[in-house]
Formats: sequence, structure tokens, C-alpha cells
Amino acid sequence: MESFLSLFDPNQDDGFEEEPELNGNSSGGGSSSSDYETDANANECSLSHLGGGMPTERGNLIFDFEQGMLPPEPQLGNVEYKLKLVNPSKQRFEHLVTQMKWRLREGNGEAIYEIGVSDAGYLQGLSDKDMNASLTTLKQMAHSLGASTSVLRRKTIASRRAVAEVLVRKIPDDQHNIEVRVAVLGGADAGKSTLLGVLTQDELDNGHGRARLNMFRHMHEIQSGRTSCISHETLGFDALGNVVNYKYNEMMTAEEISDRSSKLVTFMDLAGHRRYMRTTVQALSGYSPHYAMLVVSAGSGCNDTTEEHLAIVRALDMPFFVLVTKTDITSPDATVQELCNLLTTIGCRKVPFVVTNTDEAISAGSNQISENIVPIFCVSNVTGTGLNLVTKFLYVLSPGISNAEKDRLEQESCEFQVDEIFRVSDVGPVVGGLLVQGVLTENMPMKIGPLPDGSFHPVNVNTIHRNKAPCRVVRAGQSASLSFALDQDLPTLRSGMVLLGDVGNSLDEPFGTYFFQAKVSVLFHATAIYVGFQTTVHIGSIRQTAVIRGIMGGERLGTNDCASVMFEFVGHPEYVRPGMRILFREGTSKGIGVVTQVFPVNKTGVK
Repeated sequence: MESFLSLFDPNQDDGFEEEPELNGNSSGGGSSSSDYETDANANECSLSHLGGGMPTERGNLIFDFEQGMLPPEPQLGNVEYKLKLVNPSKQRFEHLVTQMKWRLREGNGEAIYEIGVSDAGYLQGLSDKDMNASLTTLKQMAHSLGASTSVLRRKTIASRRAVAEVLVRKIPDDQHNIEVRVAVLGGADAGKSTLLGVLTQDELDNGHGRARLNMFRHMHEIQSGRTSCISHETLGFDALGNVVNYKYNEMMTAEEISDRSSKLVTFMDLAGHRRYMRTTVQALSGYSPHYAMLVVSAGSGCNDTTEEHLAIVRALDMPFFVLVTKTDITSPDATVQELCNLLTTIGCRKVPFVVTNTDEAISAGSNQISENIVPIFCVSNVTGTGLNLVTKFLYVLSPGISNAEKDRLEQESCEFQVDEIFRVSDVGPVVGGLLVQGVLTENMPMKIGPLPDGSFHPVNVNTIHRNKAPCRVVRAGQSASLSFALDQDLPTLRSGMVLLGDVGNSLDEPFGTYFFQAKVSVLFHATAIYVGFQTTVHIGSIRQTAVIRGIMGGERLGTNDCASVMFEFVGHPEYVRPGMRILFREGTSKGIGVVTQVFPVNKTGVK
């Protein structure tokens, strides 16, 4: 062991300069072309201040027409200001189309146009004639790119002049729709499954959990009323913003919802009971959802599970929003105030924003990429109060990944993380998971592993399904399920394996590893962590017990301490590469970090 630890790279411990968020200390958001200071009362949250619009945080773009002006037009991103678009020349029209194409790429297929607004953000407004002409021109621009437009809101300001906010959406040529993945978190009795049942089935609950029955996958879940595994549900929107769910028509199926929708929100219903915390963390780490939806009961408020889920979401640097349920039973005021206090603590430093009308829902959804804004919705699954605001918010919610980053990931070698395994009659083994990078097609030669000796086994992907519908190609950032040819010799499959592209080069053969080095930050530990500490490690879809074999520059790690640490997997080798995010937890102890170095079995000879 001592000879192996000599590989421990002392130069890896550089104090986390490139990871300023690792301790949860926010730096106040990214820079932009203009900075906006936080309102002195921005962190005060109560139901009495809701009419004042969204608070403004440094570097955030908050679009609230009630404020009289908007922040200056951002140079980057998917938001464009246009004072008017009346009878442009042919050359000007082509320039505008090129500009729209760039904004769509920045928003991964979605762009927001503010009409009647100058580049400096002043709401100058247009007459009805000029506004209608501008909207017609915008529609023609979108049509030339194969995109659609829908007016999110239109407001009349002084002198009978109007401003409008328009959503432009273009579905990528290789996709049926734009997909947003949302993880649903919260305590066991918060009403997560009931909420998803109401949203996806379009039937209100009877107050006794009837709406949640279609969400459960096992008999013991129906009997106990508690989710124990990951359940996937979908909610679609057509080009005009209408909800597409199982009540869209009498014969609606999941495949038809996907086909009819220009945008698809995929919910991952996760377990709320503490007994299933490992499954919940594995889903958050493995499926890499774009957003988290934290569900809190108005009656019970923020319990230990709520705070635990919030801490994990923040550790994974995932944007989130909050839904307060059961408002038909008790007033949400006390719970909302409790949430605001929790979100504005020194360790969290978020800006809560309670959404009470459609304008605020659109502002919150179109600006959710801002890391400090946390929208809060108060809803009832029995009366339906507030659910229309949630669907409007989801309609304008963007996947949040830039097209440049998406293109970069698609150029990488194929890597598919296996999170779930099924056995289907007449099909054989089926694996579900996330394509982290690359492009995966049918009949593509791949390698699956690592096996117990660290090696990989060649396989061929037979069929691909996404959103319960067959497809031919999967791109980076998309979840899917894959089947293999029945005549293939498959190894024993397990969660945490990966499918890698077969490069055909023996020098680049992938191999599993037992040992890896990571820069970590301890978020909390009651006492201290020493060499020999055992913990559950989550890296993508990997979930395995690991032992700390070395701590660089010291003998112990306490809360908020940072160091370079050597881990060893206890059970079997896993495929890990530098740059992967690591989350480790044991009881109330938790920490986060980044893998910096790996020691493949075939190169070290260890185990």
C-alpha cells in the first residue's frame, strides 16, 4: 500500500482556486456587461411584498415590465431586445434572421424577444399598428428558420403604447422536441407523487392520494403510499403553449405525448423517505437533471429531509425551485417564511421569489438560469390553486445548457452511464441511463464494463428508446434505454457500469480502477474524517462504498476543510476519469469534490 500511495500527486492540492463554489460560498453570480446591486430588502421574503416584482441580484437579468425598464441587453445568452421590426429591407431581414439563429443556438433551441424595448432596456413601446407589424416580421423570421413563435405577454404602458415578450422555439433537426429533466424532491408526506399525478393526468386529487396511484410501480408503494424507486413521468407543451398530457384526448399514450409536443418536461419522482436516500442521491448524480423541484408541505414545513435534499442539490450546483403544497388545508405563510429564512442563510445566499401571477411565472421561468433566484409556488392538488402558474413556468423553462457546450460534448467519444437494468420478455436485458457525451446510434459497436477484473466487454446496441418511444439516435445530455441483440454474450450487468465507444485501438483500451485521487471539500462532519474513513461515494451513476487511504497535507478533515484525498473502492473497480464530480456521504456527514487522477487496474497492477 505504501508503494502505491507514492503515486499520490502532491501537486493536485492547489486550494481549489478553480472551484470557488465548493464550500457553498457563493461569489455572487457571474459577471455581465452591467452590474446591478442587490436591493437592500431583497432577502426579506413575505407575502406582503409580492407586488413589487422580482428582486435584482448582481449579474442577473430580471425581466419585469412593472419596473418601467429592463437591464441593458445582454451580449451573450438567448435574450434579444428589438425596438421595432417594421418593413425591414431584404438585407436587414437576412441580418435579423442570422441574429435569431445565433440567439437560438445560445438557448439550445429557445430564445426570448422583447419587442418595444431599446438596447439600453427602456420600455419605449409601440403603437398597435407597429406592434402587429413587428410581431408579423418576427414570425416571418422564425418561419425562415423552421421555428415557431408564441407571445408570452403583452403590456400596455404610457400613451397607449405596448411592449411584448415573445418566445421563439426551434426544435433541433435531430430531435422530436426540446427536453427538460426535472428531479422531484421533498419529504415523504409532501405530496410529490400526487402533484405529478395531477400535472400529468390532468385530474385533481380527492384529498386522499387518488392522483398518485398511477405514479407507483410496486404494490408496496401503493399500500404504504411511499415512493421507493425512481419513476419517470412526462408533461408536454405544443408550439402554442397548450399542455399535452394524458387528458389531451381519450387515446393518449406516452409516445403520442412525445410526438405532439414541441417541448417535453420529464419528471423524475424520487423517494422522500430517509430509508431510500441513497437511491435519491444516485438519481441526482447519475441522471444529471437540469433542475430540481423541491416539494414542501404547508402543514409540516421544512423538515430534516427537506434540508438534506436542499443541501445535496446545492452541493451538486443544480438550479432549483420550490412548490408548497396542501395550501387548501392550511395557510402557506408560515412555511413560505421558513423557506425564505432557510434560503437566505449565510451558507445558502439565495434570493427567494414567491410567484403569484402569470407575469411573475414567465419572469421566473425565462430567468431560471440565474443561479441566485429561487421561485416559490403555493399550490393545491385538490382545488388546483397555483397549478396554472407552475405549467406556465415549466413552458418557458430552458434546458440551461449552451449550444456550444452541447456541440463540444457531442464531439467527444461516446460514454453512456448505466443507472437501471431491466429484463424484458422477447427482448432480453435493457439498460437505462444517461448519455454523458458523444452520439449513440442503433447497431453501434460499444464496450461495457468494467468487469470484476477491470476490463470491458464488446457489445452492439440493438434498439434505442427515449420517452417510451423508439428512436435511432441519442445525443449528449439525453437519457435513454438500450437493448442488445439476443444472440450476444453479455456479462453480468450492474448499475454503475458504462458503455464506451469502441475506438478499435488497443493502446486506448478503457479499464476500471480501484484507486482515484480527488480534491474534496467537507460540507459537514460532526467531528473529523481520518484515514480509514468509509463512506458511500456517488460519481455519476456509480454508488459504492470507498475508503479514504490518504489525506494530502494533513491527518484529518473537518467541516469546511479542503484537501486532496486518495479513495479506494471496496467492492469492485469502476470507470472513473479526471474531471468527474464526486459526492460522498455517510449518515449526516457529506462532502463534494472533483476527481483529479485515476489509477487503472491494468497500469498499476493493484488488486
